[in-house]
Amino acid sequence: MWKCDTIPQHGVVNGVEAFGIELRRRRIAADFSLARFAGQVHYSKGHLSKVENGLARPTEDFARRCDACLGAGGELLALVRPRGARRAEAAESSAASAFGAGEDDAEVWLMGLGPDGESGFQPVGRRDVLVMGMAAATALSIPGRVRPAHGGDVVGLSRSAFDHTRRLGQTVSASLVFPVVVSQAQMLRVLARSSPHARTELTLLAARNAEYAGWMAQESGDDNAALWWTRKAVRMAAGVGRHDLAAYALVREALVTLYQGDAAATIDLARQAQRDPQLPPRILGLAAQREAQGHALAGAYDECMHALDRAADLLALAAAQPRDGEPVIGTTTVSDPVAIVTGWCLHDLGHSRRAAEVLDREVAKIAPDAIRARVRFGLRQALAHAASGEIDHACALVEELLESVAALDSATALADVQRLSATMRRWPGHPAVRRLTPELTAAMSGSQRG
Repeated sequence: MWKCDTIPQHGVVNGVEAFGIELRRRRIAADFSLARFAGQVHYSKGHLSKVENGLARPTEDFARRCDACLGAGGELLALVRPRGARRAEAAESSAASAFGAGEDDAEVWLMGLGPDGESGFQPVGRRDVLVMGMAAATALSIPGRVRPAHGGDVVGLSRSAFDHTRRLGQTVSASLVFPVVVSQAQMLRVLARSSPHARTELTLLAARNAEYAGWMAQESGDDNAALWWTRKAVRMAAGVGRHDLAAYALVREALVTLYQGDAAATIDLARQAQRDPQLPPRILGLAAQREAQGHALAGAYDECMHALDRAADLLALAAAQPRDGEPVIGTTTVSDPVAIVTGWCLHDLGHSRRAAEVLDREVAKIAPDAIRARVRFGLRQALAHAASGEIDHACALVEELLESVAALDSATALADVQRLSATMRRWPGHPAVRRLTPELTAAMSGSQRG
C-alpha cells in the first residue's frame, strides 16, 4: 500500500512539504480525484499538484478552501498559519512608545491639520510643554477660560453631536473624521472637569468619542493610534466608575488583531471581554461575535458556530431591554449584526457559497447612506462570490463599490481589496477580470499609506 505521509530519509519535512503530504493524505482518504478536488476548491489541477508535491507554497486562502472541503476542522489551516507571540502585545508596546502613557490630567493634546486632509496627533506631558514653551508647541493659541455650563442641554447636544459624527464617519474618509472626534473628546473632558453636576455623563461621552477615534484611526491605517485611543477611553470611563467600557475596549482591540490575521489573539481578547457575566448583554454579545470571527480565522467551525449562537442570544436579550439614553455601543448601521457576521465567518471558514448566500441577503438590508458598512461587507460579499467561482458576479459587485472605496480611504476595505486582487489573479484570462484589474490596482495604489 502506498503511504503518502512517509517522511523522506534525508532532512526534515518543511512546512510546505508537510502541508502537501497532509493534503494528499486527506484528499485520498475522502475519495477525491485530483481533478474533482480542484473543481471543488476552485484552484487549477496543476496548482493543486504542485502544492501536494511541495513545489508551490499554499496560501491561507487555499488552505481554507481545502480545510473546509475536507472537513479538517482547521488542522490543514494550522499548517500554514504562522506561530509566535501574540501581535497585540507587540502592538501595545509600540502604541505606548509612540504616544506615551500619561494620565489624562497630565497631558496636552497637540494636533496638526493639513490642507489636503492629512492630520497628526501627539499627546505631550505638561512638563514637556513647559520645557519647550507653549509658543513653540502651538504657533497660535486660544486662551482657555472654561466656566461651568448653566442652562441648555449640554449632555443632550453632545450626544447628538456624537451620533452625527458617527453618521459622518459612514460617508467620508476616516482621516477627516478623526480630528473632529478628537476635538469633541477634548471639549467633553474639559467640560466634565468644570461641570460637577454632569461630570459622569460628560466623561462617559468623552470616552465614547475616544473609543470612536480609535476606530477612525484603525480605518486610517494606524493600529498603534487605534490601540492608544481605545485604552484612553478605558481610563476615562474607569475614572467615573464605569468599567464595562473596558470590556468593550477588548472587543475593539480584537478587531485590530482580527485584521492583522492573528486568530489566537482575537479569540483571547474576546474571551477576556466575556469573563464577567454581569456585564451588559450587548457588550457580551459583541464579544461573543468577535470570538466567533477569531475561530473562523482559525478554521474552527464548531467553536465559531457556538460563539455565534451565544452572540445571537445575548444581543436579542439586549434588544429587549429599555434604552438608557446613552449612545449605542457597537454598530448602528447593520440591522442583524450576527447574521451578517455569520456570512463573514462562513467565508473565512472556507464555506464561500453559503457565505455568499447570507451576505447577499444581509448586505441588501444595509441603509444606502451607511457607505462604510456597505463597503466593508460588500467587499466580503464579492470575496465570497469570487471564492465560489462566480467571477462575473464578483466583478460586478466590486465595480459598484470602487468609487466608495476611494472616497472612504479605508484601511480595512483596502485589506479586502488586496485579497480580491489576489483571488482574481487566478482567472487572468477572464474578460471581467481583465476589465477590473486596472481599477483594483488603482484602488490599491491610491490607498497606500506611509
